[in-house]
Amino acid sequence: MKPMRSFLLSGLAAAIAMAAPALRLSDTTIGPVSIATGQNGPTRSVEYTNAGDGTLNVTLRSSAAWAVATTGATRPCSVFGSGGGTCTPINVALNTASLTRGNYTASILVSDPNALDAPQTIVVTVAIGGAIPDAVNLYVTPDAGSRDSVRVTANGLLTGEPSTATGGSWLSLAFEGQGSFAFVLPYAVVARNPGGLAEGTYNGTLRISSLTQPVDNKTVNATLRVTTQPIISLNSAAVTLRAAAGAPTQIANLIGTNRGRGTLNITSVTPAMTSGAGWLSAELVAGTSIVQVKATAGSLSPGTYTGAVTINSNAANGAQEVPVTFEVVAKGNPVLTSGGVVNNATFAGGDQLGRGTIAAVFGEQFVFGDPVAATALPLGTTLGGVRVLVNNTPAPVYFVSYGQINFQIPYEAAVGTATVVVEANGLRSNGVTVPIANRAPRMLRLGIGNYGIFVNQDGTYPLPRTSVLGAAGRPARAGDTLVMYAIGLGPTSPTVQNGTAAPSSPLAVVDPMPKLQFGSVSISGDDATTPLFVGLTPGFVGLYQINVTIPSTVERGPNVPVFLNMGNNVFSNSVELAIE
Repeated sequence: MKPMRSFLLSGLAAAIAMAAPALRLSDTTIGPVSIATGQNGPTRSVEYTNAGDGTLNVTLRSSAAWAVATTGATRPCSVFGSGGGTCTPINVALNTASLTRGNYTASILVSDPNALDAPQTIVVTVAIGGAIPDAVNLYVTPDAGSRDSVRVTANGLLTGEPSTATGGSWLSLAFEGQGSFAFVLPYAVVARNPGGLAEGTYNGTLRISSLTQPVDNKTVNATLRVTTQPIISLNSAAVTLRAAAGAPTQIANLIGTNRGRGTLNITSVTPAMTSGAGWLSAELVAGTSIVQVKATAGSLSPGTYTGAVTINSNAANGAQEVPVTFEVVAKGNPVLTSGGVVNNATFAGGDQLGRGTIAAVFGEQFVFGDPVAATALPLGTTLGGVRVLVNNTPAPVYFVSYGQINFQIPYEAAVGTATVVVEANGLRSNGVTVPIANRAPRMLRLGIGNYGIFVNQDGTYPLPRTSVLGAAGRPARAGDTLVMYAIGLGPTSPTVQNGTAAPSSPLAVVDPMPKLQFGSVSISGDDATTPLFVGLTPGFVGLYQINVTIPSTVERGPNVPVFLNMGNNVFSNSVELAIE
């Protein structure tokens, strides 16, 4: 599951009235906060407010003794101007004087059993001894422009003064994004081969200055290795899993890629537990560079357990140790993640869901056995003892697992804010809110970069010829007819019932016909550039397709952007295809 999105408080005066209180947090993260060893950190605050009816009765629970959360007195909201609303601060005291040097994470659970969009979690991270490392090791190839970086964060602005003893100007400090309104700013210590660097080791220093965090004022010793060996890069620097006692094994994939030369070979994987016993395992998927990290609650008592997985390979940057955190919770009612009801194409939190779209809800304790998939049409509204209720209306269900359910938003769902609840074997979850639109088109992605699910006439995917993306493909050409797939295009003519396979005669057509944009060329003006068909795919539930002939004036390239324009300022996400 992706990280929980923050709720900005601006515009709450215009929030849609609800029949229950609704929890909104100004942020769901605090830190990393740099704190000198042997000292307590400054108190940090997050605000909450009620976006619904009634009264919020919030309780707080911290996972760590050093992070103590209490509520303050209600006051005018202070985050980005909240339109005159009132908020309550959650003050988190950082009692870190006894912690040794290193990074620590705690979670603050914000609960109200009678509120929508609750519970939510505030993740608190502290860097004892400072967020800036004393030394970094960086690896690049002999190719000009080859780059490596070590990411750091700061509570305020940083400046860097690089000095290299050998190899020329290869070292810098780079600002890498916009940060958050909490002023946690992302930086990176960067090594870039300026060209001409032969294989070998080069040294330098980077003097970092912080205007607000004296503990981060330091000189970083940087070592650059230029190598023709493989250089391993992992998709994640840490793994966090969560499950209830008796839940199925939870799995996270660590994917190794080679940004160096030669062939990367992962030789062994070693799990180790620093607390608890028997819960952590890991294995390399045969023939791949994918390591499956597995955590099993078994008979573990509720609590947080830690460990690590070490990945050994032939890479120049050596063994990679990835910390693993496993939270075990008590078995109980199903729990929905706030912001966890999303479309099944982009999985973007807070995004509108079109009537009839395929959606996913994330959480936990939906089923405790194997995943269950629907095997017949029309889809039922109960699967594996689980129901999804949208404004108390049962929705068709495609798939159920311990932490995810795929379902269809009913076509008759009212436009506006809807409430989603899950029932599992008669136990009801918390409710979460989600915005419903008549149409909210989302193009499906192939799972390879941002390439969409498009199909050439010969059945291949329109991918670059030089691609090593792992799928059969060739670029599309002007004059080719492609089939593209999407969800969320809304009602059709004729109307198709919830959970029912789309008919092949008559076809269920989207009306009015949307426009399709290839790069800078709109397909809408005449027979040569208008989609041949836009509607539900016969035999499927909630899946739409667009049949279109590519115009002669289309933009060419390996990454041509494509998106739908439904009119009335309703657009899809942008995906890519290759056109030659």
